[in-house]
Amino acid sequence: MKRVVVSGATGMIGPPLVRALIDRGDRVTVWCRDEARARAALGDAITAVAATYETPGPWLEAARGADAIVHLAGEPIAGGRWDARRKQAIRDSRVESTRVIVEALAAWPAAERPRALITASGADYYPFADRAMDDDDEITEAAPAGGAFLARVCKAWETEAANAEAAGVRVVRMRTGVVIGRGGALAKMTTPFKLFAGGRIGSGDQWFAWIHADDAVAAYVAAIDDDRYRGPINLVAPGIVRNRELAKALGAALGRPAWLPVPAFAIKAAVGELAEYLLEGRRVVPAALQRLGFAFRHPDLAGALRASLDR
Repeated sequence: MKRVVVSGATGMIGPPLVRALIDRGDRVTVWCRDEARARAALGDAITAVAATYETPGPWLEAARGADAIVHLAGEPIAGGRWDARRKQAIRDSRVESTRVIVEALAAWPAAERPRALITASGADYYPFADRAMDDDDEITEAAPAGGAFLARVCKAWETEAANAEAAGVRVVRMRTGVVIGRGGALAKMTTPFKLFAGGRIGSGDQWFAWIHADDAVAAYVAAIDDDRYRGPINLVAPGIVRNRELAKALGAALGRPAWLPVPAFAIKAAVGELAEYLLEGRRVVPAALQRLGFAFRHPDLAGALRASLDR
């Protein structure tokens, strides 16, 4: 039995991860903004602790002596148009919260520090394909950081997490693609197809890095248990596709045509700066996971979509 502290546990990955840990007998403490909401979403088997994240406080004591911290918390990326205030919230909810956690655990006696800090990050860490590399180049964990807004956020986020290594804590940084599962991004993607208005976005040539929620959860559990997991890990499936292939697979899974492309100008008008991340991509591959022998349950997109939509 392990003692695990999870932040951001009511997001896309959090609930199935918490369930998986509890089902195997682990003790799970959840850092959250709202204790009642967390218990309603995750059940009474958890211990809920109200956290302020960007401000040190008594909430940090819940991690003293834990086997692992899984830090998933962060302001939603696609929760609205990006103005200066929203971009600051996206950054601070990730970078500053990680700094507060790492500074706290570094100040504790070595015997009381968590053995591992496993933090979310994003495949947006890397530069867009057509700006820094050939479109077909595979992007492994050794690739450099990009210069776009989310790349800068991910780099700063990971830098704060990596500081825990100096305190003897094993650090894992999960550079996550779009998570495919019930709700979340998939619910937004399927809506136009259900209305017979689905199709590629822009040129459709951009790479789409994704992972099924089941595999994301399994990778986090493996990272908690296996000391070989450390440093950056591309949390993406091996079956990466281009956007036009995504549209075709979605249409097939739903029994709908994929005939109506969404022009780039319409995406830009609808979501502003966020459009850049829908119209461009990079061919991110799970080099570290494959080297570690991770077994994907859903390695190809068609199977992942069927599994998600059947539920």
